[in-house]
Amino acid sequence: MLNSWLHLMALTVYLGSVLGLWLLLLPALSVIKDHEGRVKLLARGLKLYNPIQIGALGLLVISGAFQITDLKDAYRELFFKELGGPLGLKLILSFVLIILSTYQSMAVAHRFVRRYEGEEILSPQDTETVTRRLRVTTPAMFFLALITALVGVRL
Repeated sequence: MLNSWLHLMALTVYLGSVLGLWLLLLPALSVIKDHEGRVKLLARGLKLYNPIQIGALGLLVISGAFQITDLKDAYRELFFKELGGPLGLKLILSFVLIILSTYQSMAVAHRFVRRYEGEEILSPQDTETVTRRLRVTTPAMFFLALITALVGVRL
């Protein structure tokens, strides 16, 4: 019961953080005309977003693993026969989601925040590259997470 609740809450936080980045932070950047203001807003937003997104994803993985263990115990020898197909699909989708989320958070967002906090000079091209990568990966992550959740509901 607690695992299911934790899994659902982690999914809600994960989807909410990704949706917030996609629908709030990224559109707000286009409103700000000053390059320094855009860099500051993006760095502050990503500094908050990164640990929330990765933490929620970690909780999703851990709570999902516990739920699988409980299901395996309940179904015993029928586990793979009854749940093998949907579970395999969900694990593949989860793996792709984890890779995409880690890329976005660590390779794009975290690197940008570190450069900002290290007081590096960030050109408009640097900021635009980061913003473009976020605009591409965020909707992909959101829809992949939804599809993964729908496959999980079938379990």
